[in-house]
Amino acid sequence: MPTSNCIKNVAVVGAGGNSERPITDELLGSGKFRVTAITRTKSTSKLPQGVTVAEVDYDNHASLVHALQSQDALVITLSGYTLDQQSKLIEAAAEARVSWILPNGWGPDIADESLVKDVFPFQKIANGIQECKTEFAKYDDRSAFISVCTGRWYEYSLTTSMAFGIDLKEKKANFYDNGETKISVSTFAQVGRGVAALLGLPIKPEGGDTERCLEKFRNATVYINSFTVSQRDIFESILRVTGDKESHWTTESESAKEIYRNGMEGMKNGNMKAVMRGFSARVFYPDGSGNFESQRGTLNATLNLPKEDLDQATDAAVKAVRRESE
Repeated sequence: MPTSNCIKNVAVVGAGGNSERPITDELLGSGKFRVTAITRTKSTSKLPQGVTVAEVDYDNHASLVHALQSQDALVITLSGYTLDQQSKLIEAAAEARVSWILPNGWGPDIADESLVKDVFPFQKIANGIQECKTEFAKYDDRSAFISVCTGRWYEYSLTTSMAFGIDLKEKKANFYDNGETKISVSTFAQVGRGVAALLGLPIKPEGGDTERCLEKFRNATVYINSFTVSQRDIFESILRVTGDKESHWTTESESAKEIYRNGMEGMKNGNMKAVMRGFSARVFYPDGSGNFESQRGTLNATLNLPKEDLDQATDAAVKAVRRESE
């Protein structure tokens, strides 16, 4: 529990991951925090210099509690394959009296009930918030959560052929409906900056500023992003970055709802490719569920996050795909 009006000790789960490392780098680079990486015993993950390493056994509750004692905040960044471990972390953090927990909420808007219902893997993420409430209540709500919604991680999503319906390697673009539906997305760097800026806020208001303090966001979902873009916006950025013409690509358009329906049918016979295409298309429904910037607003201005260059982010993804092909 912090003894001053600011957070000093931050534990990060997933500190060495390719997508998550920018969070750790930004926390360290701010100079405000002592950062501890929570890792599995004998993990071989390469961690940023400057972090303290705490090895844990996820099957040993006491091990987790011990590692989290004296931490002011816990940032959980788990992959979909390890997300089941989040419950253990939340339970241990509550017992260790960690004051602020950022559960695994990175992605599309899990506060949108229809989206979570249709893309049911998001339910696991949404469950993390309820688990926080349940565990915190056991200890008189001394802990609080802040769920940070970022939309899809832009560079990573563009290197896959599913998330945006665009295949950089094969030069194929599958536009959902007319390709003009906009969704909110974030770069790796913006997520890192956002987390560091959020945890760098005073805990209680200072100087009468009630908008820029952690208590303002206690047990709430907050939103940050880099861009709110359509598939067409992304495709045009690719053309600018690569110098390609549209004629160099194979393009087609399909109904987002039809792709989703086909995905749900595919689930019945184990066609996981169709399922994943369906989930991706669902985020692009024209109901605004993927566009949290217009639906919810963002904390970008409050956290003084910079405006970014779309082509620069696209270029990073293009170069990553080229490296993989070499």
